[in-house]
Amino acid sequence: MKRIRTVKTENPVLQAPQRSKRQKTFFYGSAFGKSHLQTLMDWGTLPLHVVLHIFQFLPLVDRARASSVCRRWNEVFHIPDLWRKFEFELNQPATSYLKSTHPDLIQQIIKRHADDLQYVSFKVDSSTESAEAACDILSQLVNCSIKTLGLISTAKPSFMNVSKAHFASALTVVFVNSKSLSSIRIDDTPVDDPSLKVLVANNSDTLKLLKMSSCPHVSPAGILCVADQCHGLRELALNYYILSDELLLALSSEKHVNLEHLRIDVVSENPGQIEFHTIKKQSWDALVKHSPKVNIVMYFFLYEDEFDAFFREETPVTHLYFGRAVSKAMLGRIGMNCPRLIELVVCANGLQPLDDELICIAERCKNLTAMGLGECEVTCRGFIEFVKMCGGRLTQLSIMEEVLIPDNDYNLDQIHSEVSKHLGRMWFPDMMPTW
Repeated sequence: MKRIRTVKTENPVLQAPQRSKRQKTFFYGSAFGKSHLQTLMDWGTLPLHVVLHIFQFLPLVDRARASSVCRRWNEVFHIPDLWRKFEFELNQPATSYLKSTHPDLIQQIIKRHADDLQYVSFKVDSSTESAEAACDILSQLVNCSIKTLGLISTAKPSFMNVSKAHFASALTVVFVNSKSLSSIRIDDTPVDDPSLKVLVANNSDTLKLLKMSSCPHVSPAGILCVADQCHGLRELALNYYILSDELLLALSSEKHVNLEHLRIDVVSENPGQIEFHTIKKQSWDALVKHSPKVNIVMYFFLYEDEFDAFFREETPVTHLYFGRAVSKAMLGRIGMNCPRLIELVVCANGLQPLDDELICIAERCKNLTAMGLGECEVTCRGFIEFVKMCGGRLTQLSIMEEVLIPDNDYNLDQIHSEVSKHLGRMWFPDMMPTW
């Protein structure tokens, strides 16, 4: 009697992945070769320019960690191109939840990469300690060639709490040693006239942008010195109290390049304490004749009885923002004397409808493309008439729903369709401000 031989078979389902894996390995092995496959998987042999490109997308902390992987990556970590642009973040744990640049890293940058820094900014919190730390770092950048410098306070202007002597000394180090500064943002700082003279003496040929709003120690003569000698200046931001006819004429001289952007902040902290001067129409005309495409932006933070000095004559302003209440009479003067107006934002006005003022603005301000209204009142009929006159050129129209007053002709349910028809696109009033 024959004995039946049993054959043990393995589960084909369990074997399938193994066959697939062998086939996959064979495919890659035959296509590339074993040694080539190993080369592809060796990150340490990536070309330096590839690793550098990857490092440029990494946050500083991750970049520092990656530098400890191997000697090659550590070399890339110290390539000058990675240190051209750097932002020092200085925050105190007691006053801010934001992280700070580690002190050891700051010292390493000063010792090894100060020569490489070109685009530098300081972001500090509200504490005086952080602002003073920023000044201490600036004082050590003696071998740098910075092209752009920005001092940014994330809360209240903490740099104003630093002594003027300390701040000016730190700024002077950068102004003297850089000699190629093209862009400076030093809003809300104690910069003064002597500091600006040092800036001009060393960087007059390269300076193109200067933003220094809310700098109370700068006089009209100080900013005039900059305009007289920095003929390449294209963007300027300052407070109204240092704006003068002489400054506008200096910016309009034949030696000066065309100005592209002029921002003017008109601010009053306490009503009635500041008497604002008037700029002559001839000075404005000279500026626009010299720089016909210049954007003149004005931010107003005044009380209603402080607007008397403004827009009595034609003014070439292009963008107007009113952060506090503005009177009907003031808006009426804007319609009559601001023919270059492109954008108008009114945060508050009062309880008197602005129909006539808006219609005047639509009729005379032919370049108007953006409008924002907050705590104001406009009848639905007056608003539709305004939109109808402006037509499709209104690319931005932000109106709070509470602004619109229903009348005998239109109610709130009808207004969106009527406005949409004249704009050529779907439009609805806003539920909250968007500016």
